[in-house]
Amino acid sequence: MAGEAVAPNAADSVTESDTRGDGPVTRWPRSRVRRVAARSVLVVALLISAMAVCIPVACFIDDRTVDEARGEAVAEVVDTSLTRTVVRFSTPEGRVYIPPNGVLYPEGLQPKQLVRVEYDSRNPDLVRVAGRTAVLSLLPVAGLLAGTWVVLLPVYLLLRRRR
Repeated sequence: MAGEAVAPNAADSVTESDTRGDGPVTRWPRSRVRRVAARSVLVVALLISAMAVCIPVACFIDDRTVDEARGEAVAEVVDTSLTRTVVRFSTPEGRVYIPPNGVLYPEGLQPKQLVRVEYDSRNPDLVRVAGRTAVLSLLPVAGLLAGTWVVLLPVYLLLRRRR
């Protein structure tokens, strides 16, 4: 054993290995990590923007569907919550409907309030408050888009900045 000597610079030739012992660990350079992080932030911002644009598009489609076969009724607001406002109304045929997804554009409605509604006579589960349209969805979506880009654009630019 005395004859087996370790070279003084032996530690320099040892490479790090991962926990499984499969081989050397490759580390990304800091610039590459920042570039990947910046692209990830940009992708998140673009995905949020794309989803936000889909909201008013869906609202305009729902409005067009209601307008194609519009029925009108007076509905009673049954319940309001953060996620939906439930109404109950009767059709001219005497059928009572309580749409499972609630009513479109319910802002300001209170329980037990009577409100005029318009519905798709082919599908009475699609109901909106009379006189309200998809235009009401534009302001909240614009706020969401502005907030997203006000927060994520500086983060993206900060990550892309060269040191």
